[in-house]
Amino acid sequence: MNDDRAGQIAVIFVSIRNDADAAGYGEAAVAMDALAATQPGYRGVDSAREAGGMGITVSYWADDAAAIAWRHHPEHTAIRERGRALWYDSYSVKVARIERAYQWTRA
Repeated sequence: MNDDRAGQIAVIFVSIRNDADAAGYGEAAVAMDALAATQPGYRGVDSAREAGGMGITVSYWADDAAAIAWRHHPEHTAIRERGRALWYDSYSVKVARIERAYQWTRA
């Protein structure tokens, strides 16, 4: 986990997954992670999902323009539509600028 993120844009995606097409979802998630990592301004991602289906993914971007470009990327748009049709019961997106970041690790 990289917490040297002050000034970056955080796109916070909170979702509720259903059980439909788990294999297709997994393939799409891997593909989107790989594609996002090649985009200008991409700075990383943190993600977690609980057994009940709720997940939180935070992607980090150099600036708002990079985050908006990712939102409008054609492949990302197509997968987002597929997610609405198949994989998600609901989701929300919040976008924020990181003012400060802290990290602690047990030695």
